Amino acid sequence: MTPTEPAGVQPNAMDALLTDIRACHACAAHLPLGPRPVVQASASARLLLVGQAPSLTVHHTGVPWDDKSGEQLRRWLGIDRATFYDATRVALMPMGYCYPGRGTSGDLPPRKECAALWHHRLLAQMPQVELTLLIGQYAQRHFLGKTARSGVTETVEAFASYAPRFIPLPHPSPRNTGWFKHHPWFESDVLPVLRERVKQALARPQGAAATDMPAASKGRAA
Repeated sequence: MTPTEPAGVQPNAMDALLTDIRACHACAAHLPLGPRPVVQASASARLLLVGQAPSLTVHHTGVPWDDKSGEQLRRWLGIDRATFYDATRVALMPMGYCYPGRGTSGDLPPRKECAALWHHRLLAQMPQVELTLLIGQYAQRHFLGKTARSGVTETVEAFASYAPRFIPLPHPSPRNTGWFKHHPWFESDVLPVLRERVKQALARPQGAAATDMPAASKGRAA
C-alpha cells in the first residue's frame, strides 16, 4: 500500500474491480441494446452519487450523467463539470449499471443483478466516502431500507433525518418539472444544505471527521 492509498484498500484493487464491472454480461439477455456498464469510482472519492440507471444518451457516450438530467444535477450540487467527473473526488454509481430499455412511461427500472453482484464490493473499496446522495426511489429504498418514507417526496422532505451520511434527492429528469413546481421547498430548503454539504465533503482533508447537517436544515426533519 502506498502512502496515498486509504487504509484497508489493496493496491490496484479498485482498477481490477472496475475492469470486472465494465466487462459484466450477467443480464445481457435482458438488455435490448446489450451491456455497457457505466460507473465512475476511486478509492479516494469523498462524494458518492447513487442514481437509477444510465439513460439512452449515457449508454451511447459511456459517460455517467452525460445528459439533461446530469446538467440539472450539477446545478443542484453547485459544482462544475470538471469537478463532477474528477473520479478522485466524486464517485458515480447507479443502481443498475446498464441502460435497461424503454417501458410504457419511460425507461425501465434498473436491473437488480447489479446491486447484488457489485455494490458491496465497490463500496468496500471507497472508505473515504463521507456523503452519499441517493437519487430517486430505487437508491433510497436500497440504502435507507425501512427508514425510507412512503415515497420519494416524503423521503426527500425528511432529508435531515438521514444526516450526516445521506441526502435523498428526487431525480433531476426534465420529466419531473411538475414535481419541482409543486414542491418549492426543495429549492428553498434542500438545495442550500445540499450545496454546503457537497462543498464540505469535497474540501475536507483526508481523515477529518464529517459534521452534522447544518442547523438550518433541521426544519424539515420528520
